[in-house]
Order: sequence, then C-alpha cells, then structure tokens
Amino acid sequence: MILTSMQRRDFLKTLAVASAAPLAAAVPNIRLGFDTYSVRAFGWKGVELIDYAAGQGLDTIQFSSLDDFASLEPAYLKQVRQHAERSGITIDGGTGCICPVSKSWTPKLGTPELQITKGLEAAHHVGATSMRCYMGSSEDRQAPDQLERCMDATIKVFRGMRSRAQDLNVKVAIENHAGDMTARETRTVIEQSGKDFVASCLDTGNPMWVMENPLTTMEVLGPYVVTTHVRDSAVFETPTGAAAQWVALGDGVVDLPRLVALHRQLCPQASMQLEIITGRPPRQLPYLQQDYWRNFAHVPAADFARFVTLAKQGHPFMGTMVIEDAPGPKNAVFTAALREQQRVDLERSFVYAKQVLGVGRQTRS
Repeated sequence: MILTSMQRRDFLKTLAVASAAPLAAAVPNIRLGFDTYSVRAFGWKGVELIDYAAGQGLDTIQFSSLDDFASLEPAYLKQVRQHAERSGITIDGGTGCICPVSKSWTPKLGTPELQITKGLEAAHHVGATSMRCYMGSSEDRQAPDQLERCMDATIKVFRGMRSRAQDLNVKVAIENHAGDMTARETRTVIEQSGKDFVASCLDTGNPMWVMENPLTTMEVLGPYVVTTHVRDSAVFETPTGAAAQWVALGDGVVDLPRLVALHRQLCPQASMQLEIITGRPPRQLPYLQQDYWRNFAHVPAADFARFVTLAKQGHPFMGTMVIEDAPGPKNAVFTAALREQQRVDLERSFVYAKQVLGVGRQTRS
C-alpha cells in the first residue's frame, strides 16, 4: 500500500504516541510531601502531622527528627504507621547529627551508634525505608582539617552500622546539611561508607551556603537519592560576592522545572519532601574576599562559575517576612505570626509543586 505524505505524517505521529505511552506509564510521578521541620512552630506530633499531610492531598511525609513522635515505643510507632497507611501517606524517617567530632554533635544524646540505631528502629516501625541524618554544619568548615576529620569520623560510624541498617531494611540517608559538605564531598562519604546502605537526602537550599547551584547537587547526588528537602532560594550579587535567602517555591531563582526533570531522570522513586524554611535573613557569601576561600579550597571552578551565573540572574526577595532569628524576646503575637507564615509558605509551595511542577500522585483539588 502506498501512503500519501499526510498519511505518513499521521502514521508517524501514531507510532510516536504508542511508543511514548508505555514509557510514561513506566515512570510514576514523584511523590509529594513535606519535612516536618517546615511546620515546627505548631508542635504537632505523629498522627497530627499525618492528618495535616492527608488534608493537603499529599503522598508522603518525612519525620526528620525523633522528637516528631510522641513516643519511641514500638506500640505507638505501630499506631502511627497504621494511621499513615489508612491515610494513604508513606513515611520517610529521620534523626539529627551523627558525627562525634562535629561542632553540631550533642554528646548528651548518646553515642552516634545509639542515635543511628534509634533512628533506624523508629523508621522501621513506622514503615519507612530511609532515615535522614546529617554530619554537621558550616562551622565544620572553619578550622583547618575539621571537615576532613568529620567526614572520616562519619564514614567510620556508618561502616559500623551496615548490618543493623540492612537487617531493618532501612537506608541511612545523609543530608548535605547547612554548609557542611558540597555534593561531591557528600558523594565521597556515601561511596566510602557503602552505597548499598548509605544514600542521599538531597537538600536544595543548603547548597547555597557552599556556593553550589542545586542543579549541580542533583546531577552529582541524583543516583544516590532516596529522599529530599526541596525549597527555593533568592540569590543575588553583593559588593563582596553574593547573598542567599531561603524562600517558598517560586519566590527564588532556582530552576525548579529543570530540577524536577533531573529528579524524574535520576531518582524517580525518591519522594519530594518540601522543607520550606522562611524567616531567615540572607546569608552572606563574600567570595570576593580572599580569606573566604580558605574554607573552600577544593571547590571546582566549573561548579563555582555555575553558582555565580545563578547569582547574576537573581535579585533580593522583596516580599514581607517575619524573621524567626530576630534578637529579643518573642511575644504571643510574634509566635502566632511565625506559625502562620510557616503554614502559608508551605501550603502555597504545595500549590506551586502541584500546578507548576506537576509533582504528586494523589488527586489534586
């Protein structure tokens, strides 16, 4: 049979649609949820947080701290798991700092091994398959060799927890946290610890503190990601370099559509947990001052150039914002305003994620 040119075009279109359909069906949409730190001012625990997630039409939630549970007793955690299952919500687990030589470490909480064990067991009881934790903070980049000491200590701790993590079928998900490590440094910790049980909790706000574009973070860590902390940032140039401020989705300069495309490509099974942190002033990144570079001697030039490009594209956030870290006493009016800001900024970020980025599996309103 001889086809006309129009028939050939229609035939090719049919083939394209037919071939694309199985591929689209094979890649499920990214689950949308939030990290509980986003609404910390409310003081909600366990079931209350799950009810909030369900009420927002979400798919998942990350309990990023053990303090988000009213108890760590197995019977209580089982109730939380069952409530989540009834509500159609999956759970990612979490705990805090696990590096014994980090300036962020809290010795009174017990050994790192104890903290990780508690986190893994709690995650297991609530049905989570990942447990977020972090190494340290930007303070660990200040002293000579401190960052390397932290990385070595963290790797040693993780290696000792392999069997426990594997027995519970929970991956340890280390976060690139608050200026402690770049994506490449985080990848080193994952690979040297054992990528069979250590993974990434990828944060898109913290890369700003190490002069890294979040797209670089995703490209480097994407294959290791099992859960995330996603937020936007306003980044802009200053006379000494740049500054960055965390904002709600859509209020900043991060290329979120491209970030989501990379998420779908590199880690489609990982949940997108929004960790919206507003109420913090801009952080100064004075990279035009020579002394600043003593903390970033190993940052690749290409990575830094990509961040500078981001700063050149951005501008300061000009909206209103209650500054949580403002000095002085906080009265009831301030506390109520902060609580409302956390709720509003998180919920409008849900809308942006669903309507603009197309993230989330549950039916949208």
